Amino acid sequence: MRTRPTLSWTATGAPLPRTGSLDEVVRAVSARGVLVLSGAGLSTESGIPDYRGVAGSLRRHTPMTFDEFTGGEAGRRRYWARSHLGWRTIARADPNAGHRAVAALRTAGLVSGVITQNVDGLHHAAGTADAVELHGNLDRVVCLDCRRSSPREELDRRLRAANPDFTADVARINPDGDADLADEDVRGFRVVPCADCAGVLKPDVVFFGENVPRTRVDQCARMVDEARSVLVLGSSLTVMSGLRFVRRAAGAGKPVVIVNQGETRGDQHATARVDLPLGRALTEVCGILRVDVRP
Repeated sequence: MRTRPTLSWTATGAPLPRTGSLDEVVRAVSARGVLVLSGAGLSTESGIPDYRGVAGSLRRHTPMTFDEFTGGEAGRRRYWARSHLGWRTIARADPNAGHRAVAALRTAGLVSGVITQNVDGLHHAAGTADAVELHGNLDRVVCLDCRRSSPREELDRRLRAANPDFTADVARINPDGDADLADEDVRGFRVVPCADCAGVLKPDVVFFGENVPRTRVDQCARMVDEARSVLVLGSSLTVMSGLRFVRRAAGAGKPVVIVNQGETRGDQHATARVDLPLGRALTEVCGILRVDVRP
């Protein structure tokens, strides 16, 4: 029976102080069987903003909720008008050094699996084809009526045809692909229905207030159970969908190493908290372990 690591927290019960040392990251990865749990902080170096960092978009932006989207045409018009522009920025983003390092460690057999809270598809683009996208992917669209799934490119073409004169100044792109637009830019936008049944189309992502599919949660729980340790990369762990897996690992006595710039909701469960830019840190880890990273 595994026991909880004895150095999980200080004698006062407070989380361990953050460090700039990569020793615990290297130790966890070199032991193999480490499960990566990534968040929006891993994609900031690709030009996609974080939700909750120092400049996080939640300080100025309220993400679309499931109730608002399903509650009426106005909410869907707001979402699709803004996402129609914002998705193009997400689609053009390239994997950064952090994504490439994770892919290299996975290929080398040091990482047992990857769970990402991100919806940008950059883990897959970097070569981690089996990364589990906990919250879905903006590249897919699903009909809430007939459940047909289709590529986002298909919807993009239809939205362009329905809104040939739609232009707007985008102030900022958010991690969910939602661009900040003025209300007057949204009012005239035309939303298109499902091409098969004329039902409501939704991005195949988990909105705030929506549950992650049970089968996906169970798959991720098995990955935690089979791992030796968990490495959190760029996630504040604010939402329970990710935090639950950190708690599950810590409850089983498995080391949890968090690399994030800033505090997280899972800090009390960490055996080490590292505060470094992820691209540089993960590239350095690969160098120490003599793992080649694809350019």
